[in-house]
Amino acid sequence: MSFTVYPALDIREGRVVRLLQGDYAKQTTYGDDPLPRAQAFAATGATWMHLVDLDAAKAGGYTLTPLLAQIAANTPLKVQTGGGVRGRDDVARILDAGASRVVIGSLAVREPDRVEAWLQEFGADHLTIALDTRQGEDGVWRLPVHGWTETADVTLDELATRYAQAGMKHLLCTDISRDGMMSGPNVELYAHLSRLLPGVSVQASGGVRDVADIQASKAAGCGGAVLGKALLEGHLKLDEALAC
Repeated sequence: MSFTVYPALDIREGRVVRLLQGDYAKQTTYGDDPLPRAQAFAATGATWMHLVDLDAAKAGGYTLTPLLAQIAANTPLKVQTGGGVRGRDDVARILDAGASRVVIGSLAVREPDRVEAWLQEFGADHLTIALDTRQGEDGVWRLPVHGWTETADVTLDELATRYAQAGMKHLLCTDISRDGMMSGPNVELYAHLSRLLPGVSVQASGGVRDVADIQASKAAGCGGAVLGKALLEGHLKLDEALAC
């Protein structure tokens, strides 16, 4: 399986930001220049990027179609993007605006029947299922929803297996405890998922700090890694990440 580096931009009110463990009250702003940053990703050699609509993730209704169209028109990047996807028309609209893949998160936990149907309708290569997870004291990986304030009845292993049986090809999995913490990715979790889901490209998300973390994610069987805070704050250079 090939390995893809996904430089990431999280957008809120038009600005490039990062939240600490998904908390909107703990925001760091890095600038109001998402398009030049995307162009810089492409100039460095990236083929993909990960784009998140934080406004829509909170309120629903994807708002980044103008930016997505600009990126599509001004770079050769393939874009994986989501935030606020609530229905089939959202998926179609985002793909029509130039996305290569639509990321479906909370809806994938709440309404798997609908999302399974979209895997068939739009094709599994055009959807990334995003499951944010937190490990309980009993060792079981569970799926917090509604801003990570409630927990779904189904476990990570159960739902990921269900989607794999339905044809899922791309799984983005974030260990909530590591999101924005610069503490390294949870390679044990990703190794577990890679064993559980043969044939699925698992994307490591949360905690990636340096080239060693990317190599560890690759060694754990991941098909890619999403790079956020480490790139924005200069701890990791994109050319070095792409080289490994």
